[in-house]
Amino acid sequence: MSTLGKTKSHATIEQVALESGVSKQTVSRVINGRPDVAAATRARVQETIARLGYQPSAIARALVQQRSHSLGIVGSGLELYGPALTLVGIERQANELGYSVLLTLLHNPETDAIEPVLADLQSRQVDGIIWAVPEIGANYTWVQHHIPRTRVPVLFLTMQSTSRQPVVAVDNRAGGRLATEHLLEQGCRHIALLSGPPNWVAADQRKLGWQDALARAGLVPEARQIVEGNWTPASGAAGLTRLLDQYPAMDALFAGNDQMALGVLQAAAQHRLRVPADLKVVGFDDIPEAAYLLPALTTVHQDTTEMGALAVRALTGLIEASPRPTTPLTFDPIWIQPRLVVRQSSLRE
Repeated sequence: MSTLGKTKSHATIEQVALESGVSKQTVSRVINGRPDVAAATRARVQETIARLGYQPSAIARALVQQRSHSLGIVGSGLELYGPALTLVGIERQANELGYSVLLTLLHNPETDAIEPVLADLQSRQVDGIIWAVPEIGANYTWVQHHIPRTRVPVLFLTMQSTSRQPVVAVDNRAGGRLATEHLLEQGCRHIALLSGPPNWVAADQRKLGWQDALARAGLVPEARQIVEGNWTPASGAAGLTRLLDQYPAMDALFAGNDQMALGVLQAAAQHRLRVPADLKVVGFDDIPEAAYLLPALTTVHQDTTEMGALAVRALTGLIEASPRPTTPLTFDPIWIQPRLVVRQSSLRE
């Protein structure tokens, strides 16, 4: 009996098989992309699926394939530019590869309450986990203790290279060097640093890059050249005022992110400093507004969206290679190299 009268929303795999003149097993093989189906049969089944509007059950497919086609994402700091764009890259790439995303936010990323987070995601049958929490304090060390107990692969967005877990990260130290070397090339010799919070590994790595560049130029950094901010424009403005007091010889400033650099530009105008004539400024992130500041901001571009996409591709590669090997694997970190975007705020006149 024909099933053409059935509504599309109620089409079943049995109806597809009957209309196509094949078994349910053959329909299942077509749906799952199995190669052991004749081309003509595959085309006939696909035409029937389209005509009936059959929608395979995601739950049923997961049970058959022992895969949920979902990724668990643990994130934090989404009010900040970098972490937010990283999540965008993760979601876009996951969607393109046919994976859904389950997001868990840590509102206190310095917590050591890691085990419940990992346990919850595994209870939801995710195929893998991306740990996208900014490194603050010892949180990376804490989570490492729990990884051996996970049943699924875990990938880290971290700057601490490890051969035991897959890692994707922006080379923040290289970015700090790029910014400082550029200021040195503009003739600056008294380059101050407006650093991010001291317990953030990203801030520490950018500081190390600043130190590297100064050392290569034969310059010894002093404590009075450094002020710490909290990534906000307000802390950038306050930081410049402090630096003017404790390091009056300053002729250039490397800000740990563009938001703090924005505050620096405003405070410079209030102190009647001309940028770049009196003070050259470089930021970090390359936020969309950087090109439209006055003057336009020289900054270090970090492709955090691509970092998120790379993380998904690397993790799904491990998932597709399942079952997991019985012997431990070693991993080379995947580094995203930043690049300098030169604009008016740092150029020698």
